[in-house]
This record gives sequence, structure tokens and C-alpha cells, in this order.
Amino acid sequence: MNRQELFNLSIDPPDEETAFRVRARWDAVAKPLDALGRFEEMTIRIGAMLRDEELDLSKKTVVTFCADNGIVAEGVTQTGQSVTAAVAESIAAGTASVSRMAETVGAGVLPVDIGINSRDSVPGVLNRRVRAGTENFLETPAMTEEECLRAIECGMEIAEQLKVEGVSIIASGEMGIGNTTTGSAVAAALLGLSASLVTGKGAGLSESGFKRKIEVIDQAVGKYGLHKTDPLAILYTVGGLDIAGMTGLFIGGALFHLPVVVDGMISAAAALLAERLVPGVKEYMLASHMGKERACRLLLSELSLVPVIDADLALGEGTGAVMLFSLLDQVLSVYHGNTTFSKLFLKPYERFEGT
Repeated sequence: MNRQELFNLSIDPPDEETAFRVRARWDAVAKPLDALGRFEEMTIRIGAMLRDEELDLSKKTVVTFCADNGIVAEGVTQTGQSVTAAVAESIAAGTASVSRMAETVGAGVLPVDIGINSRDSVPGVLNRRVRAGTENFLETPAMTEEECLRAIECGMEIAEQLKVEGVSIIASGEMGIGNTTTGSAVAAALLGLSASLVTGKGAGLSESGFKRKIEVIDQAVGKYGLHKTDPLAILYTVGGLDIAGMTGLFIGGALFHLPVVVDGMISAAAALLAERLVPGVKEYMLASHMGKERACRLLLSELSLVPVIDADLALGEGTGAVMLFSLLDQVLSVYHGNTTFSKLFLKPYERFEGT
């Protein structure tokens, strides 16, 4: 896929007729109108995305893109790159946080090596490595445009394959030392803000490390003039391969009519990139939680997405998105299983104009 082919993609909007039918089914359930609040609205949107009022979300998968980032050379992290491969292997073995959490809700876990800095493949991890980690973006762009497009295409292909396998909802996840720096740099460039407004401490930086992280992002955004350039250039200049893969996953979800759950700040940066690259993609996104990183609220607001969990989560890997799977299962147990007003021989609540 080249740049023009990416920009020529178009997204079918969710089906409003299905949304109407899902809302009507909710209104027939024996409870007050809209009693489950934003969860009802979310399931109505999911029905419209899937074009199916049955809302069968029994087959669900979290896709965790794993990649290393050359910017760690600038002292912006507490740990080294070897952690990325170790956690990726743990995800595949079923012992990582996201694996444990996904198991409890019956979700599949697909770890993807899209850019781990290792000579060897990681056991149990899907090898779609574009390159062994990115460059130090303070010195040179993180990757080439061609590499970036390959990573985006990888995410799109994974979404398509999951659709073929019958998956009906996807969670986006990532693992990569240094990716709160790349995510914050992408956010600063996309939102036109200084690094101090969008950057957090990631996995526990010292005050000096945090200050260095902000300096690095501001220097890079200024060096490349990223406030004035297009989203693809932002991504390949200061982004990461995990972010590029998630960007493609969001685009693929929209192309193949699958809801994709936004996880934390890094996932939200990929989500906004996807929407800027292919307008309309955000109509197939769901927000799981308000992450702890500063940029998360700003990115979700730009996407007009409202999360349903606010608990200062900062674990990554797709864990917050998997939490939403569990909540949706509970909500849909009411949608599918509750008795209706008609079975109770009761008059249902009425909707009045504007409600």
C-alpha cells in the first residue's frame, strides 16, 4: 500500500436502521428508559457497526502490538528494551496481565511482533516484524514512510483476518518500552500542543527523567516542524511501529465493520491518527477508560469518545479495553435475557420528543 492508496480509502458509516432496532429492543426491556446509561448507547452503536441487532459479542480478541523504540537512548525510560521481548513472550505464554484478564472474559489474545529489537523471533508471538525497533527520532525520523505504511497495512490485515474468523469485537493493545514518549510526541504534534501539556511519567520516571522526556519531545516536534505537517509524516517521524499497527487495526475495523476498543493514551494516539488519515474511522471506535497519561483525555475529546471507566489505569497491553469486554457482557445479559414489558402485561415507558 502506498500513501495515495491509504488516503483513497473510504468508510461506510454505521447502519442507522440497525441502531433504531437495537434502541427499540432496549426500550422493550422491563426497566426505565436508558437506565444503563452510556452502556446502552454504546451497544446501540455496536449494533449499527455490526449491522446486526442480535449483538453477539461472544467471540472477542485483544490484539497487542509489540515494538521497540530507539528514543530510549535519550534516557526517557526507566527500563531497557529487553523488557519488550520478555513481556511479549509472557503474553504468548498466558502469564502477562492482559492474558490473565482476557482469560476471565473468554477473549482471545493475539500478540504481534511488529518491531521488537531482537535477532530472534519471540516464541508464540505472531511475527510481522517490519524492522527491529525504530530509530532515535531526536536524531533521524523513527522509520521510513514505506516502513510505516507496511505496519499500518499489517494492522488492517489482522482486522480483516479476525473478521473472517468470526470475531465481532477487537481490543487494541500495545507493549513497547519508550512508547509513552512516542505516543506523547504524536499527541503533541496532532493536537498542536507543547509537550508539557500532553506528557506523563510513563512507567515511573524520576523528575529529571520526566523533564528530559518533555525536552526531547519539544525538540523533535520543533526540529521536524510537525505542527505543520500531515498525520502520516507525524507517525513515521516520531511514532512507533506499535502505534502504526494499531492505526491500521482501527482503519481495518472500520473497513470491515468491526468495533475496535481504544485502550489508553498510546492507543488513543493511534486512533486519532487513523481518523485523521481516513475520516470516518472513529465511528467504529469505542473508548474503554480514561487513562492516567495526560494526553488521554485530550485525544479522546478530539475523537468525541467518552470512556466508561475512570480509574487511573496505566497498565497498557490492552488491559483497559479487555475490562470493557466484561462490562459489555454484563450489559448484554440484560439486553438478551431480561423479561419485557409485554410479557409482564405492563405498558412500556414512552419516549417523548427530544428523549
